Amino acid sequence: MAEPQIHFWAPPDLPGLAFDPLLARLLHEEPVARVKLPNGEGHAWLATRYDDVRFVSVDPRFSRQAVMGRQVTRLAPHFIPMDGAVGFADPPDHTRMRRVVASAFTARSMRRLHEHAQRVVDRLLDRMESRGGPLDLMAHLNRPFPLAMVCALMGVPDEDQSRMAHWSDTIISAARGREASEQAKAEMAAYFRDLIERRRAEPEEDLAGVLAAALENEVLDQDEAVGLAVLIQIGGAHAVRNNSANMVYALLTRPGHLARLRAEPELVPQAVEELLRYIPHRNAVGLSRIALEDVEVGGVLIPAGDPVYVSYLTANRDPEVFADPEQLDFDRTHNPHVAFGHGPHYCPGATLARMESEILLRSLWDRFPDLALAVPDEELVWERGALIRGPKELPVKW
Repeated sequence: MAEPQIHFWAPPDLPGLAFDPLLARLLHEEPVARVKLPNGEGHAWLATRYDDVRFVSVDPRFSRQAVMGRQVTRLAPHFIPMDGAVGFADPPDHTRMRRVVASAFTARSMRRLHEHAQRVVDRLLDRMESRGGPLDLMAHLNRPFPLAMVCALMGVPDEDQSRMAHWSDTIISAARGREASEQAKAEMAAYFRDLIERRRAEPEEDLAGVLAAALENEVLDQDEAVGLAVLIQIGGAHAVRNNSANMVYALLTRPGHLARLRAEPELVPQAVEELLRYIPHRNAVGLSRIALEDVEVGGVLIPAGDPVYVSYLTANRDPEVFADPEQLDFDRTHNPHVAFGHGPHYCPGATLARMESEILLRSLWDRFPDLALAVPDEELVWERGALIRGPKELPVKW
């Protein structure tokens, strides 16, 4: 049989909520395809259908740990995972680390964070109201809100939030270069190493305290504890910032959907789930896995040693699972989306991210019922080279 074509995939910086055309084509025409990304070496397989994505995400024959030390074809120009990074661990080590993080998301802690989230949003909206529009919603709400929340979760004091923002932006931005990214990662790791040590001496009810207890009880080693702290800090601030901004943008440019939410506020949780499914919230793909043996995926044999990517974006648009997947439908009740991933590497902060999005959407339009874009849609500037897509600025008026 002829070797399958290798698609060179340099994901474009797409505006708004536009869907990657190659991803859309592969989903419908070649659901298990070979791709080559701009950096790294060789090619990788890409699974795009919902069932195949979930299969690869949970089957232990696909390993994240085996990626370490390999220059797998990838989007980012540099590849510098931290020692002990949970994203590159396989069970049982991954299970052990995830269990520690899960203990920070108890019902009690989530109630505390919910109350704190509402206070933070109300304070930010007060400042917006006092300042008056037009203004950049990214600067005044979508950036500071999730940053404040993940810092509260971690135990990072308010005065250190600006440092966290700088380090996170540097680490995730390919444009700033490898050296700057490595330095920022080292500085953030040193910060959390110190914070966790302080929590060992003076325990607190935050994630740094949970990590300190796990370190004290020898459930985690220091590299693992610090790696978890860095991962959650970066993801919690960056992903929710852009995802929530995409949600606001989607509603501002769809007046019918916005009117529906304002008339039926009890629909907000269901609407957030649909927005999570519908919005293509990242560029390209995340981390790859390595096939530890020959495995058949969607009728295609993946040879042992080959890297495999999955696309949660296309899985969320699979017509075999979602009726009219190209439509944003707030009446969609069967919505098993994979916006937060699937399997062992499912996002540990999904509950907090959902809460933040719901509070932000409710509170924003309660305070500013006439909120609108302050510039024409086509004049908005979108992030370039970002892992998580979103507007660079979101000018609004009311």
